[in-house]
Amino acid sequence: MTGKRSYRDLQVWTRAMQLALKIYRLADEFPAGARFNLTDQLRRAVISIPTNIAEGHGRGPKMFRHYLDIALGSTAEVDTLLELAHQLGFLSAAHYSPLAQEVMEIRKMLFGLRRSIYT
Repeated sequence: MTGKRSYRDLQVWTRAMQLALKIYRLADEFPAGARFNLTDQLRRAVISIPTNIAEGHGRGPKMFRHYLDIALGSTAEVDTLLELAHQLGFLSAAHYSPLAQEVMEIRKMLFGLRRSIYT
């Protein structure tokens, strides 16, 4: 499959965890009114990326690919929610730009891992 004994050995899982930690902490700074909707949705979406990598890793190639597809969907959701938070003024450009770039890089890594499963 991936040649990695544990999902913890996957660079994409490590980077997704780091992103989740950054966003989880940063979301604490959103206005109180956003905490019950945007903040919660953003946290659920960003946590979904590393958890789906981890869950799918031990399940064989077909199921792993399925879980990577879910993680990819979550990257699109995170990207959209970050854009919304930025446009609402909850995230400055200084915070938004590096996070959006990291989401794009993780997305590329997930596509690469997904492709490598069957090659």
